Amino acid sequence: MNHLVYKHRIKSQHIVHNFVFIPIILIGALSFLLGLTWFFHPEPWILDRHPNEALIKTSFTALFNHSINEYLPEYLKVIYKFLGLWLITIGGLIFSYLYITRLGTQASRNYIYVVLLTTLLGVYYLIFNFLPTSPLKPILYILTLLFLCSFCFSIFLNE
Repeated sequence: MNHLVYKHRIKSQHIVHNFVFIPIILIGALSFLLGLTWFFHPEPWILDRHPNEALIKTSFTALFNHSINEYLPEYLKVIYKFLGLWLITIGGLIFSYLYITRLGTQASRNYIYVVLLTTLLGVYYLIFNFLPTSPLKPILYILTLLFLCSFCFSIFLNE
């Protein structure tokens, strides 16, 4: 009888580990996909046009019409491509970290949680203070839900 209980405990720990591991994979995948979107879009500032225009208090059309801003679209492309590259890199680093550690130890889980929590708090600060009408809010909420799911299930995971 003890043998069956042991098998059940191992299987349940495997399921709990999946609920710890998979949300972090999804966070990495979302970061990677968002990065690809910003990196390869021909005019990435259009993706969040309304909050950006609200922040600068003018339209991009009016902004680009001034002769002094002739090269502003190229500058914005570089900035957004850098943002995209940064997100692609973050997604890749998350995948690499998960591949190496498999989040098998408490220390590996704690390190990724500290980094992700710090990043999420920073993004919350930026969005709510500077881009409150951003269409990225739902994605931020999804990322937070994934983080919390992984964190809560990690409490039930035995070493």
